[in-house]
Amino acid sequence: MTLNFSSNQLENPQPLRLHWVSVAFFGIIHGLALLSPWFFSWGAVGVTVLLHWLFGSIGVCLGYHRLLSHRSFKVPKFLEYAIAILGALSIQGGPIFWVAGHRLHHAYTEDEEKDPYSARKGFWWSHMLWIFYPRSDFFDYDCYQRFAPDLARDPFYVWLNRYFLLLQIPVALLLYALGGWSFVIYGVFLRSVILWHTTWLINSVTHMWGYRTFESDDNSRNLWWAAILTYGEGWHNNHHAYPHVARCGWRWWEIDITWWMIKLLTIVGLAKNVNLPPSGYL
Repeated sequence: MTLNFSSNQLENPQPLRLHWVSVAFFGIIHGLALLSPWFFSWGAVGVTVLLHWLFGSIGVCLGYHRLLSHRSFKVPKFLEYAIAILGALSIQGGPIFWVAGHRLHHAYTEDEEKDPYSARKGFWWSHMLWIFYPRSDFFDYDCYQRFAPDLARDPFYVWLNRYFLLLQIPVALLLYALGGWSFVIYGVFLRSVILWHTTWLINSVTHMWGYRTFESDDNSRNLWWAAILTYGEGWHNNHHAYPHVARCGWRWWEIDITWWMIKLLTIVGLAKNVNLPPSGYL
């Protein structure tokens, strides 16, 4: 899917104001995650790893990013919705919010006003401060939904975008039933913090360090350790050069775990119209 945005769709720059509700929300969850040493169990660690992969690789990387943002492949609608729910469970915003912001990132990469998390404004801005100093263009539904019109027309995505936070309640109740507070601390709070920061690394470090295979019109980089932590998203220069390709790791050593799942869905007949790299690159 190709979407072109005109400059006048974005409002004039606004003065930055710290959003204390966001500071409190992320601060409390980070604080609760720090309780994890007192609730340690190997089962809880396993839950953290499993949910980091399920909500991160499948929900965010495969779902929010490669499927919904770029439409680099297609799956049946029931499966698309299920994957989107996994993305919503990552607590990275609803699907319309996430997709709109990412499409703007590609349309205006590193522009200090039009890219929500422009790396030109420094590491901490692109990593997390953009969330604490929100602009209405990127955070008010009536503004950002214009940049994901395909999702905004779908009642399911409108509902999920509004109520995604409530999905943490059944997850927390299930984890408590399975392993008590240990599973809740690790499976909700510690998992969320680790997944946030690994995802945010793509906004920050992969626009600063690493190698460039393609001379794209930005400073995107391929960074091996970021790719490991983000299930293949760290091959960011490849992605910016060919954003609608479903595979981010192109060379044999560029491990792309999310691509492995897309390939599996293709083998079993659930993924179709998969966009591949141009011939000669693999």
